[in-house]
Amino acid sequence: MLVDFAADVAATPIQVEAAAVAAEKDGYDGFGAAETKHDVFPALALAARATSRITLQSAIAVAFARNPMSVAVLANDLQLISEGRFQLGLGSQVQPHIERRFAMPWSKPAARMEEFVRAIRAIWKAWGGERLAFRGEFYRHTLMTDFFNPGPNPYGTPPVLVAAVGEKMTQTAGRVADGLLVHPLTSAAYLGERTRPVLREARGGSLDDFAVCLSAMVVLGADEAARSRAEQAVRGQIAFYASTPAYRPVLEMHGWGELADQLNSLSRRQAWAEMAALISDDVLDTFAVTGDVAAGLRSRFGGLVDRVSLYTPYEVEPALIAQVRQQL
Repeated sequence: MLVDFAADVAATPIQVEAAAVAAEKDGYDGFGAAETKHDVFPALALAARATSRITLQSAIAVAFARNPMSVAVLANDLQLISEGRFQLGLGSQVQPHIERRFAMPWSKPAARMEEFVRAIRAIWKAWGGERLAFRGEFYRHTLMTDFFNPGPNPYGTPPVLVAAVGEKMTQTAGRVADGLLVHPLTSAAYLGERTRPVLREARGGSLDDFAVCLSAMVVLGADEAARSRAEQAVRGQIAFYASTPAYRPVLEMHGWGELADQLNSLSRRQAWAEMAALISDDVLDTFAVTGDVAAGLRSRFGGLVDRVSLYTPYEVEPALIAQVRQQL
């Protein structure tokens, strides 16, 4: 599997740029940046200008906070700036954030995402000479004049990857995307028994030329105290993700549906410490790799994913991450 470096989720655009430079120097295959406190596209534009080899991925850009035309333009520009090294990773986010944080419409997320990606591709084709005549349930793009047409991208169109957890969104990714961004709250069993079969069916039986990318939660530390701090941080992150109803199917598969309900109830009171305390060793070991991280990643996900990055929601020495990369 290819090994990517994931920027800190709270990194500023300047910090993302510096991290991408370091990741390229250290020999990583790819680099991913998230969209939380900052817009992911300016950060990756800086990274594209400062690097020359490494793949650059938005992991993720919030699709429903934007429209297909704006995303098509942004992705096209990043493909130009990076000289063909950009990967457009899109995610839906969840309903409260789309409606209450972004003040944008929400309905039928899987169907909306499928149409969103198809609209982007129609726009790119229009820049290559086809007439723009996209009419869907959610989006309508029927105007493209020469003044606003950048023309075909000399590096081709970037691959599109879609983040998915549930069956419907996974089917969407299989039908219209070039790859799947697997949520960190996953297990080898869920990936192998639920996600990949759905993808394979959606793609007519084959996952050739389709990338499955995983950001894997891991526990790393230079000594026992550091590993203990890392473990506690990962428990908290698992609890945070598991409290989201959209991710309940992953816990249900392992018989932890009741835990998901408890965590959701506590999250409404922002009882984060109580939530982390509910994450047992069994839950931790299912959703995070501890001990020999490189060996654990290989044994769990070898043959299941094409690209992997390490998700470390805590401070960790870069040398430890680099060591895992070298072992992988």
